[in-house]
Amino acid sequence: MSEEGEGRIEAIWLKRARGGPMDPVDRAELVADQGIVGNANQGGWRQVTVISSEAWAAAEEDLGSRVDPSARRANVLVTGIDLEETRDRVLRLGGCRVQVRGETRPCHQMDEACDGLRQALDPNWRGGAFGVVLDDGEVAVGDAVTWIDAET
Repeated sequence: MSEEGEGRIEAIWLKRARGGPMDPVDRAELVADQGIVGNANQGGWRQVTVISSEAWAAAEEDLGSRVDPSARRANVLVTGIDLEETRDRVLRLGGCRVQVRGETRPCHQMDEACDGLRQALDPNWRGGAFGVVLDDGEVAVGDAVTWIDAET
């Protein structure tokens, strides 16, 4: 896994309502300063949440069991990208840019999905990152993911 390399989108989920189910989709429309069309979180600083498949695998190893990554309740699962300590960096998801605003801290819903998951996601930003959408556009499973300069 490379912080500066290229990764790809492995999965996308939409959350119908806060606390509601996570629906898998093949593609999603992003709107600048709003978030993902059809997702419960609109506006604010948590417009998109992203998790790393490698960090998820490390959490599963600590748990000693496999858990579906949709249990994390994030919008985008990426591979090949390290999210740890990336506050204020800009991540290109397909043709859209997302500015990371911070770490997505694991909450009580993680332990409802699997006992011990919250603790397993706690170190090293394993719970992922959240950010704001900078561009209108579409993202799809299989799209490239890279870190870019904020000015790009």
